[in-house]
Amino acid sequence: MAPKLRFPEKQLPLFAARYQYPLEEKTVIGLSPIIMKRGYMQKEELRIIAHWKAPRSAGRMENNEEEYVREITKYAFSATTERARIEVLTNLDGVQWPTASVILHFFHKDLYPIMDFRALWSVSLDVPTQYSFGFWFPYVEFCRDLSKRVNIDMRTLDRALWQYSKENQ
Repeated sequence: MAPKLRFPEKQLPLFAARYQYPLEEKTVIGLSPIIMKRGYMQKEELRIIAHWKAPRSAGRMENNEEEYVREITKYAFSATTERARIEVLTNLDGVQWPTASVILHFFHKDLYPIMDFRALWSVSLDVPTQYSFGFWFPYVEFCRDLSKRVNIDMRTLDRALWQYSKENQ
């Protein structure tokens, strides 16, 4: 099934403006220039991201060694193929597709949406029983096209999709 926005595109800024997420994202956003300049993440930064995206399962990321976090994220940020970028991140303990999408969303030079059950619902997609590149990448392309067409940045689009679901699902 192809993504399809459940509400008029012109309402995206309105929903984004009402976005309220219970966990503070300023810390996550503040890491962006540091990580992007360095080209990899450190374990403490992964800990922050994992807690922001999935607090209940964030503890599993503690099994990752510092050097392993560096190597995996450095590869993900420098990989030339979309599939390599996302899938390598899922090799980190405690990082599933949704958390991997957060890492790319905030720390990769290319534009990536966050894959979240709320955002998926807002574009008429069901959460799959198992994520795959074949599910993820059409969602990425849909969001990139929508962001460009409506002339809003990916963070604003993500906030709007999340908030619309919170108010309507």
